[in-house]
Amino acid sequence: MAREPVYEYTYVEAGLVENVSIRPTTDTETYPSGWKYTLHLGTLEDLTLIRYDNSHEDTKGHERHTAAGDTDDIDFPGMEERLVAFWASADEYWHGNDGDGPTRPQRNP
Repeated sequence: MAREPVYEYTYVEAGLVENVSIRPTTDTETYPSGWKYTLHLGTLEDLTLIRYDNSHEDTKGHERHTAAGDTDDIDFPGMEERLVAFWASADEYWHGNDGDGPTRPQRNP
């Protein structure tokens, strides 16, 4: 069963919306990674620019969705690494759309 989110936010600016939800889960049959997550950046017109999720992890693996198409069963390096990769991709859109994007925690070196 999915527990309370350990990290969750929604941020809207410059025509974009970033929505992140990360929850640990004990349902390892459905979510073998031990996580249930959605990392989404899209437009206010409902276009997905980039989204990582594992809503079908037990059947399709971890997924990456973009405006150009979807990729199933991508490698899962770990939750922190996945979030950092999402933020790097999202930042490219924020800066290209004249937005600052959300303030995010700083990683320790």
